[in-house]
Amino acid sequence: MTRKMLVAGNWKMNGLRAHLADIAAIGDAAKAHPGVEVGLYVPATLITAAAERADGIFVGAQDCHAKSTGAHTGCLGAAMLGEAGATSVIVGHSERRTDQHESDADIAAKALAARAEDLSVVLCVGESLETRDSGSAVSFVLDQLLASLPEGAAADWLSIAYEPIWAIGTGRIPTMEQIAEMHGAIRGALAARLGAETAAAMRILYGGSVNAGNAADIFTLEDVDGGLVGGASLKAETFGPIITAADAAS
Repeated sequence: MTRKMLVAGNWKMNGLRAHLADIAAIGDAAKAHPGVEVGLYVPATLITAAAERADGIFVGAQDCHAKSTGAHTGCLGAAMLGEAGATSVIVGHSERRTDQHESDADIAAKALAARAEDLSVVLCVGESLETRDSGSAVSFVLDQLLASLPEGAAADWLSIAYEPIWAIGTGRIPTMEQIAEMHGAIRGALAARLGAETAAAMRILYGGSVNAGNAADIFTLEDVDGGLVGGASLKAETFGPIITAADAAS
């Protein structure tokens, strides 16, 4: 089954209105590759302005609360994010699992909340270096994935992003064999839980120090359907070649 490549930039805690020109430039780069879906997950403060400038890309949010409204100071519900202009949301990023102590159940609930407001979801999973070195990376990630999957998960609104924590922002990446092994295992676990047809249609992204130098090799792997890109997504000159690599691998 053919899955359209998805290249998603996670700006994390970066970006001011002064950087809107970078968003427009990334949109221009994306328009040259209509066979690739491209999105930017920007800080909440930039969602509306980015959505107004976005042409050729979608704009997403980096998190949402599991509740739609309530006494949750500093949090944002999925309906608020959608009204601001987001069409997608990341849940379960390792930085939120670790720094905000989010559980698998929390993440599944957030994914359902996003789905209820017609937002698509990128669900992140990944292991620490200690887990990788212990030899239990695959079993750990599959347990995390299955515990975080929301009810009714479907390929038309949910994508999975595998991000080895030790590779995020470090310049290190697993070997191509390790990436292929993990993505294949994730596909297999999805098939066992959701059925072969859904698993075959669901996109599995790789994240963790993706850049112009390694994207082409990563994207040629059978079960890799694009990337969740951090620092390299902040500028068109570094993000554009990654989009080009995804198009070449399509």
